[in-house]
Amino acid sequence: MAKRDFYEVLDVSKGASADEIKKAYRKKAKELHPDRNADNPEAEGQFKEANEAYEILKDAEKKAAYDRFGHAAFEGGMGGGGPRGGHPGQGDFASAFSDVFDDLFGDFMGGGGRAGGGRQRASRGADLRYNLRVTLEEAFSGMQKTINVPTSVGCDSCDGSGAEGGAEPTTCPTCSGMGKVRAQQGFFTVERTCPTCSGLGQIIKNPCKKCGGQGRIEKDRALSVNIPAGVETGTRIRLAGEGEAGMRGGPSGDLYIFIEVSPHKIFERDGVNLYCRVPVSMASAALGGDIEVPTIDGGRSRVKIPAGSQSGRQMRLRSKGMPALRGGGQGDMMIELAVETPVNLTSRQKEILREFEDLSEENNPESSSFFSSVKGFWDSMKG
Repeated sequence: MAKRDFYEVLDVSKGASADEIKKAYRKKAKELHPDRNADNPEAEGQFKEANEAYEILKDAEKKAAYDRFGHAAFEGGMGGGGPRGGHPGQGDFASAFSDVFDDLFGDFMGGGGRAGGGRQRASRGADLRYNLRVTLEEAFSGMQKTINVPTSVGCDSCDGSGAEGGAEPTTCPTCSGMGKVRAQQGFFTVERTCPTCSGLGQIIKNPCKKCGGQGRIEKDRALSVNIPAGVETGTRIRLAGEGEAGMRGGPSGDLYIFIEVSPHKIFERDGVNLYCRVPVSMASAALGGDIEVPTIDGGRSRVKIPAGSQSGRQMRLRSKGMPALRGGGQGDMMIELAVETPVNLTSRQKEILREFEDLSEENNPESSSFFSSVKGFWDSMKG
């Protein structure tokens, strides 16, 4: 069976650039790989055909010979640019595919270029989270709080190196410090994490007895945290470098403190504003008067209740709310009245209320309006 034109195999024109040829080959290699075409018996042959075409066309001298003499350039030593040993063999293909393998997967192997390009022995420690609950009063005023955080700290016996006596680690003999090893599997060159150094590129011949070669140990740390005034549930405070210690002298991670403000028995918070529900007697609501209410700073404020106040009426106390977290003033406190109906009445109280009720037909405008509307509704239903 006659060989197909190499440009046709890769679906490129004869004048295609080296980058266009490589891009076309990458596409073909993905499409025709035998592992992805188990149900296509012709895929393996087409895959090899694409590799053979790329092996020739990627090389400027071979490509020039192929452009001049075609397949004949590689079938009997014809043409000065062809290889002496006939068609490209498995070793040539492995080299060709290794180039594209690096191009395809190099970004995931570290370094940003060739896979396995140099890894540092020291790795950054993990970030930690600490949930801290504070009272509303503490959130109002701000505070200094000491917390105990279980974490990893640098080993003081080996100064974080992981080696006994603080000795420096040595280059891993298996991967020569690259952190990865290559293995040839048929047509493919596969890279794996070095089993000797676990990808660190260095080994410790005499590990520290205290930390076992990790360069860090588990320990509770007492930290003083500044809680600014105005924090609310969900506020996050970052303490740089106070997280888990890095491996073998690597930089520490960060500690993130998440604030939760406990519910309050008197005040309800909405952003920078506070709400306080104050019960008042029926007589005080009807006659009006002054009441004394608490404020979040521990003080007291007098509030005047207008005569005839109803349940739900709100009055504003300016700048008596929560401070804004990053400046910008202070919120307000809203007083909401809850008119309370008396219970456990004595006989005399009942008698007075009945007398009051008989004299109050003109004193309940909302009630009169409601029942007037109800009467109109019933009359319309009868009609």
